[in-house]
Amino acid sequence: MQLSGLRYGSKLLQLVEFPVAEFIDGSATNQDIQQFLEKHKKLVVKPAFYGGVGKKGKAGLVRIVSTLQEALQAKRDLFFAQHTYGNKTVTANGVTMEAFVPSDLEVYFSISSSSVHRGPVFTITPWGGVDIEELPAEKKAVVEIDPFIGINAFEITNALTDTGCPEAFISALVQHLPKLWELYDGYGLTTVELNPIRVQRKGNQILPVACDVKASFDQDNPSWKRIGLPEDLFQTETTAFEADINELRTYQGQSDVLEMNPNGSIIPFMFGGGANSAGTETLGEAAIFSSDFGGNPPYEKMYEISRIAFEHWYDKASMLLLIGGKANNTDIYVTFKGVFDALRDHVSKAGWKPLYVVIGRGGPNVVKGMFYAKDILDRLRLPYKVFGHDTSMILTLEYAKKVDEWWRAEGAEAYRKQVETQVRA
Repeated sequence: MQLSGLRYGSKLLQLVEFPVAEFIDGSATNQDIQQFLEKHKKLVVKPAFYGGVGKKGKAGLVRIVSTLQEALQAKRDLFFAQHTYGNKTVTANGVTMEAFVPSDLEVYFSISSSSVHRGPVFTITPWGGVDIEELPAEKKAVVEIDPFIGINAFEITNALTDTGCPEAFISALVQHLPKLWELYDGYGLTTVELNPIRVQRKGNQILPVACDVKASFDQDNPSWKRIGLPEDLFQTETTAFEADINELRTYQGQSDVLEMNPNGSIIPFMFGGGANSAGTETLGEAAIFSSDFGGNPPYEKMYEISRIAFEHWYDKASMLLLIGGKANNTDIYVTFKGVFDALRDHVSKAGWKPLYVVIGRGGPNVVKGMFYAKDILDRLRLPYKVFGHDTSMILTLEYAKKVDEWWRAEGAEAYRKQVETQVRA
């Protein structure tokens, strides 16, 4: 569950009194737009999408206007604009016209879950307005958050100082950025990202103003319902695969999937929010879908999830990945038995192919579960690599991605010939 933009993102920020750019939406009359222009001189017109949609600026979908005619033309062009984001094409459902905020500094700030730190972290840079991935390491800071304390002022100060923020702006940012932890911790968020925060001078006052926001929510945490967002906000076009998996939602165990790239090569079974965030980010377009199958699913549910995934993607995939942290209450043997029984049964129907398997998991009955997986994979003559919970999730994901690239380029065909030779012998 995700949202982007100020149409609903502003409501989030107002919960913690974080300054946000003024805006009007597509229902504004010509008179409303003219009055808004007279007040702010310039407007930033953006299409409004359901869900978490980014990179609108790079796609040419952000217009800065200074006259009523320009604003109306931008509204006509963007109201139902189509945008290819990742591997999906989405259609806008309206526009927002935001006050242009003049500034001397643009800041990026986010809070998310980290598998490296095994907890929440904040990422900050005074070089915002661009993709955070494009910045060199010395221009951004990633700081671990103690959930019992939240974000301290001195942590923000140190991070901004280390990344080259002008001293004059630090105090204003320190006053407002810690509020975002209250939002993250209190309303069921798994990620909140503000980019850019434009730091504005108003007379003698310096004020950071959020000009765009993206947020992701934990669907199983009811705290997000207290925000009062409309129920249809999170509705998106559902693919056949997503619809099949959604039918399995029960009281025990999660079955959340989002189809990312139907032309991808990795079937990723992710267990837990940390694995979901890390896997989606690290695997990128190689991941066919994003998922979270944590919460101790029973055998029958895990088998059905796996059966559906293999029916949809086995023929296209080159790798099966099972990734998660060290579980507390999930029986690893039960979940692995469901996955690998379904794989065995599907191979018997669809036929053998060189599918590489990577496993990274920890928790109750993990050894028993891994030996069960090993027995089935050995019988199926499928190659595999297994990592325990003491190996960083990020390292496991990076390994899987590199092996998948090699496997598709040459490894799979070489392994196929090797198996065929052994069978003939």
